[in-house]
Amino acid sequence: MVLAVAALLSSGSAAAAPETGFDWPLRPRPVVARPFDPPDHDWLPGHRGVDLAGAPGQAVYTAGPGVVVFAGKVAGKPVVAILHDGGLRTTYEPVEAEVPVGRRVTRGARIGELATGHAGCPVPACLHWGLRRESTAHASREYLDPLGLLRRTPIRLKPVEHGIPPADG
Repeated sequence: MVLAVAALLSSGSAAAAPETGFDWPLRPRPVVARPFDPPDHDWLPGHRGVDLAGAPGQAVYTAGPGVVVFAGKVAGKPVVAILHDGGLRTTYEPVEAEVPVGRRVTRGARIGELATGHAGCPVPACLHWGLRRESTAHASREYLDPLGLLRRTPIRLKPVEHGIPPADG
């Protein structure tokens, strides 16, 4: 699993995610209210995650197995952060934590409840789900699109041949 995630993330593209063992942090599958929009540089504006439409008090689950490395407030917002194998860290905000720091969690483990108060959210509550890779050769942090962690089945269309007689020969 670690190799699959590492291969996905080292490619710089999250479009062709292999089966990685990660899942959506909200159930049922949420609508993406705001997509990932990485900044050109760490200090520039951008959207370093995705906003998922939810409801106040909705259960939030860890997207993959790991260890809770933060459960508290950042700039007045409740945040939970999970460290996964391979130096990947997912963040969930605004989430009122139900897990302590140091707890090992499995994919789909309940980690808290979605709170209101995420700026720019078009519905009563949005989960800001972030992903970054820690300490790479390029920089101390690399922000990635968390949707790249999810299993996606590629659509393959085959040509339809109408009215073309088979070749003789």
